[in-house]
Amino acid sequence: MQKYIFILLVTSLLLACNKTPTYSSYDEYPVYDGTDLELIYSPHASQFRVWSPTATQVKLLLYDNGSDGSAYEIQNMKRSERGTWKLKVKGNLKGKFYTFQVKIGEQWLDESPGMWVKATGVNGKRAAIIDFAETNPEGWENDTRPPLRNFTDIIIYELHTRDFSVSPNSGIKNKGKYLAFTEHGTKNTAGESTGINHLKELGVTHVHLLPVYDFASIDEQKLDENKYNWGYDPQNYNVPEGSYSSDPYNPVTRIREFKLMVQSLHKAGIRVIMDVVYNHTYVGEKSHLNLLVPGYFYRFKADSTWSNASGCGNETASERAMMRKFIVESVVYWATEYKIDGFRFDLMGIHDIETMNQVREALNKIDSSIYVYGEGWTADSSPLPEEKRAIKRNAKQLNNIGVFSDDLRDALKGSWMNKEIPGFVSGVDSLEESVKFGIVGATKHPQVDYTKPIYSKEPYTNHPTQIINYVSCHDDMCLVDKLNLSKPFGTTPEELIRFNKLAQTVVFTSMGVPFMYAGEEIYRNKKGVNNTYQSPDSINQIDWDHKTKYRDVFKYYQGLIALRKAHPAFRLSTQDMITQYLQFIDLKIPNVIAYTLNGHVNGDEWKDILVIYNGNRKNVQVGIPSGTWNVVCHDGQINLNGIMQVKDTTFNVAPSSASIMYAD
Repeated sequence: MQKYIFILLVTSLLLACNKTPTYSSYDEYPVYDGTDLELIYSPHASQFRVWSPTATQVKLLLYDNGSDGSAYEIQNMKRSERGTWKLKVKGNLKGKFYTFQVKIGEQWLDESPGMWVKATGVNGKRAAIIDFAETNPEGWENDTRPPLRNFTDIIIYELHTRDFSVSPNSGIKNKGKYLAFTEHGTKNTAGESTGINHLKELGVTHVHLLPVYDFASIDEQKLDENKYNWGYDPQNYNVPEGSYSSDPYNPVTRIREFKLMVQSLHKAGIRVIMDVVYNHTYVGEKSHLNLLVPGYFYRFKADSTWSNASGCGNETASERAMMRKFIVESVVYWATEYKIDGFRFDLMGIHDIETMNQVREALNKIDSSIYVYGEGWTADSSPLPEEKRAIKRNAKQLNNIGVFSDDLRDALKGSWMNKEIPGFVSGVDSLEESVKFGIVGATKHPQVDYTKPIYSKEPYTNHPTQIINYVSCHDDMCLVDKLNLSKPFGTTPEELIRFNKLAQTVVFTSMGVPFMYAGEEIYRNKKGVNNTYQSPDSINQIDWDHKTKYRDVFKYYQGLIALRKAHPAFRLSTQDMITQYLQFIDLKIPNVIAYTLNGHVNGDEWKDILVIYNGNRKNVQVGIPSGTWNVVCHDGQINLNGIMQVKDTTFNVAPSSASIMYAD
């Protein structure tokens, strides 16, 4: 406490003398706790404030447009409290653009729109002064989040904005744009629903959008070149990406169209999740963060070189007070200004546990149903000690924040590292315990042998609300390509579809939060390309005519989602419920797993439920509990009204498929 008071006194003296403070470590940098960083606009005046405690001088440059010409006015900002600089400019600056320029020692750094910037011109180089009230579409004040009771009620559909609509057979006019989500009645070549109507028909509850903040890898002035990128190249975290708008030059347009997209999805009963990438920036030294406070926002190795746990050249330091403040405030901003319903943290393991828990706490104050999850790993080593990282093995220390289950993913489809290694659904045995580990949502269960899962050797979640079950996503091979490239000798195209259906059946009948990659429901492929982050549309686009060609696959996926939504027994929300009600049956048959959910669990209308997965490429006969069983899933078909009745204590499960039945 005495040290803190001393620092304040020294800072006050330096302010009075207009001298630049010096600090022996980043921990000594002052923390600004105000809410007015960047810009406070009014028609009468605009107030600017930027945090740059080591600057010797800071300038504000005003421009007439967002890309060209010289500044029409340059003003020196004044040193203010807690490492900030501020300036008030009288008059109505709406429609103007600005940058900050920081001097460190005797060197002027490049101009920057700042890191708290919320509106920019084309390519995000200059900040824009706008009236945010003008960005709200009609009825925005009445927009509400679709209802959600429990996180295990969520069904996530991961989607790239461009992939969704750019195909010539999408029937969508605003191809690759936010507005594509506002078009209704769109059809493929055969007249079947595409776009947002397709999403409603499928039944998903949440659309997870790959990065839609302003990323640097697409030149918004050359959109006719049709360049593609996933968008994991952060430039301006609090600004919508311009290439997805109808006019990237107009800062109001991209914001309004983003809100129209959210509003349209909400009206369709679908929540919106945003993929956020706070773990690194597109560039390091010249990033908008580093141009304000060199070095502070990043981690460095012992030899002073940039640490690279992101695999992208740098990693941010979430444990530092102002980086943590920025992450928390940025997430809160998207949840309030844009009404975003969830956040997926890219390489969440780079962030520290405390920051992630503060994110959760801040969002709870807005709406506790906003879901937070992320990748519980890093891409490389980090100076942040492992015990402080938000990785999956530390998930129990995370406050109801989800992590991806690579344990279930690779057990089902095979190794992500080796495209030729198959998994459970392709007939490989000895993976049963890994699959069971996924079925119980990575929680503690007495019937799982934790010495045998392929990755994790102990349960790492408190409750199934913390686990994301999936078999593929945008990263690495999509499910169709992986199964095809790892298929056993003699596998037929019909068998590959069986493998596919079985994999998703396990995902949708496991405890936790199911997650699917867009287009998998219509048998999407990416022509065998492993990493499509900048592949052309011909590789990445969803071919909507596949919905007609693979109608049977779509109906099966649709049936799985309907099954899960109709039956809360598959959506248990606590570890205790899983331990009490989910019981595995030891069939002693390689590559076959069965479990029951008994006693109208979780208020389900079905009294007893039996689920059997057969990963063998042959028919297997299994013993089942006595009684009258109504089969609703069998041999690659789903019918919740019933397929057949079984009264025997033996049952034949078709090759590479699941059977699901219930007793009244």
